[in-house]
Amino acid sequence: MSDQKSLSPRAWAELTLLGLIWGGSFLAIRIILDEVPVFTVVLHRTGWAALVLWAVVLARRLPLPQSLRTWAAFGVMGALNNVIPFGLLTWGQLSIESGLTAILNGATAISGVLVAAMIFTDERLNARKIIGTCLGFSGVILAIGPESLRHFDVRSAAQMAVLVAGVSYAFAAAWGRIHLTGVAAEVAAAGMLTASTLILLPIVYFVDGPPSFNLEPRTIAALAYLTLFATAGAYLLYFSVLAQAGSGNLMVVTLLVPPVAIVLGGYFLNEQIPPQTLGGFALLALGLLILNDRLFKRRN
Repeated sequence: MSDQKSLSPRAWAELTLLGLIWGGSFLAIRIILDEVPVFTVVLHRTGWAALVLWAVVLARRLPLPQSLRTWAAFGVMGALNNVIPFGLLTWGQLSIESGLTAILNGATAISGVLVAAMIFTDERLNARKIIGTCLGFSGVILAIGPESLRHFDVRSAAQMAVLVAGVSYAFAAAWGRIHLTGVAAEVAAAGMLTASTLILLPIVYFVDGPPSFNLEPRTIAALAYLTLFATAGAYLLYFSVLAQAGSGNLMVVTLLVPPVAIVLGGYFLNEQIPPQTLGGFALLALGLLILNDRLFKRRN
């Protein structure tokens, strides 16, 4: 039996930093949306981050894939892990609070458990996973509010879009496990973001028009944060924690992101998160903790 990975002090520090960075991304997106259309926001995010990561790949002299099949896999990964979820999350923030977006995005881990159970024989559901999943989805429903399901409007559609983004992330994780195992993490991230950028270029041209760089200083600062820190830098942190602590422990970041987004949204955007939504997050967090039961296991 292989040793179970744990969160070392360094991994905890990097995981906390990752949660802080990703928590700030929701505020950055909301600021950018005041001047930049949805698809253009996503193009900026993937394009600049891809350049940064290729610079890292070259600096580390990492080997590049030689197989066309791997490069094609980058294309699918880019659509599932960037174009679709980034687009849905960004569009959703036009109608719902950044804090609520972060809470609903936390359901990605729940979707990941269900998708993995459907695809992989070693990820089947057991009693613990079923309980955690049910609690998580109960939290999502409470956060959304039953009234949003009864009276469907643009706000309801935005919340559904965020949840669909989580499902796309889940399928991306499964795709990556099947088709990108053995590819260096930095290379996979750079290839994925490059493919995303190529997919987005014609979409932006025909839907949003050519990007404008005549932007307010705060928008430029938010774009720099989103692309350099919340995408390129976050991917490097993500893969570092993944290597040190494993995917199960990495799930803890989904508990750290929403509180950061809620605090920043309340302070800078005067967003108000109702108690019902916070209660939904508490249920979702409990479900995630049950799914990641290793947090409570004693280590030898």
